[in-house]
Amino acid sequence: MGERVVLVTGSTSGIGEATALAFASAGDHVVFNSAHSVEAGAGLAASTPGSLYIQADIARSEDCTRLIESTLAHFGRLDVLVNNAGTTRKIEHHDLESANLDVWREIFDVNVFGTWNLSVAAMTALRASKGTIVNVSSVAGSHSGGSSIPYSASKAALNQMTLLLAKAMGPDVRVNAVAPGLIATPWTQSWQRTHEFVSATAPLRRSGTPQDVAEVILALASASYVTGQIVTVDGGLML
Repeated sequence: MGERVVLVTGSTSGIGEATALAFASAGDHVVFNSAHSVEAGAGLAASTPGSLYIQADIARSEDCTRLIESTLAHFGRLDVLVNNAGTTRKIEHHDLESANLDVWREIFDVNVFGTWNLSVAAMTALRASKGTIVNVSSVAGSHSGGSSIPYSASKAALNQMTLLLAKAMGPDVRVNAVAPGLIATPWTQSWQRTHEFVSATAPLRRSGTPQDVAEVILALASASYVTGQIVTVDGGLML
């Protein structure tokens, strides 16, 4: 590792921030990104040598193009794309009326369409560098849980996208995903009962940390003979 150019979307907090900092600690050049948290992103880039912050909302196709073009203009290459940016709504699964089409579109615009658009925009550069994509999915994409039905469906779509891209883009570009379980992030900090359930149920007896997920993302980015895999990071909760 080291001296790669790594773009991590949604990297001003949580899993994205931990992943970007882990790549930087390994000696890579990192592009921090967020749709809104400009001050936080600029601060992270300023305190991380060899890094850059680019504001872009991946739900906007023109922002996807600009994000890749700006990365290439600054560093001249792209080796790793971590599609971490995502969104959700916490809606009980029985509350069908609240999961209306506007919610579906909002979630799919980022989690599915945005990830697709950015991956396509990056593909020429990734082919040139024999690079790799790591998507951040969720155990909700393959199990009947998750913060809402639209969110779970979006992650199921992301899982299938991962497999199909891996098959279509080989041998030039490897494509894998991580599927975290419950991770202690700012988004989940109020989910006390859920954290208690995981701590009592999962074999590893705790919720995950952003660093736990970052560790696996870094491994997948460097595993030269692994593609088309969705690696669960849940402390054994789904066993």
